[in-house]
Amino acid sequence: MQKLTRTDLLSLEEYARQRPHYRKLMMEHKRPRQIALNHHARLYFEDRQTVQYQIQEMLRIEKIFEPDGIEEELAAYNPLIPDGHNLKATFMLEYPDPDERKVALSGLIGVEQKVWLAIEGMEKVYPICDEDLERDNEEKTSSVHFMRFELPPSMIHALKKGAPLQAGIGHRNMEAVITLTKAQSEALTADLDDVVLN
Repeated sequence: MQKLTRTDLLSLEEYARQRPHYRKLMMEHKRPRQIALNHHARLYFEDRQTVQYQIQEMLRIEKIFEPDGIEEELAAYNPLIPDGHNLKATFMLEYPDPDERKVALSGLIGVEQKVWLAIEGMEKVYPICDEDLERDNEEKTSSVHFMRFELPPSMIHALKKGAPLQAGIGHRNMEAVITLTKAQSEALTADLDDVVLN
């Protein structure tokens, strides 16, 4: 999947004009890419469109229009775009109540390493996490983690053939297993390049 450049972005004025329509389209696009693993854990899978939307929103909020500032945003967000052999996601631990969140996160240290994707009959794929910075400490985990799932060619091939995709968590304080819907699986499989198996 191609990385974004300045020529892919709308000016602040043009984005302001198109934003209501653009937001509506983006909400529809994001829906099958948001995977609830349970009541408190969700994966938000990124692609070129979601990243472009995030950049446009950041430019709008920060009123960034100078070339250097735009390039900084591109450099920060382009790594979230999948590379054709992986899936990239934001993992969110969602606890609306601050007191509940504090207690829960203290019991979930290392949970991001226990998230997985799988196809029946194949090994689970665990993510490479938080390549930008360390998000755990001795007392608690963060409520936000960035993940990269590197998929073997056999798994990509199976997904392209329509194999059901499962996702889950294997942490002692948070267990989950789900099978993605057809729409969810198709949305993520579109991020992957076709492979030829020997």
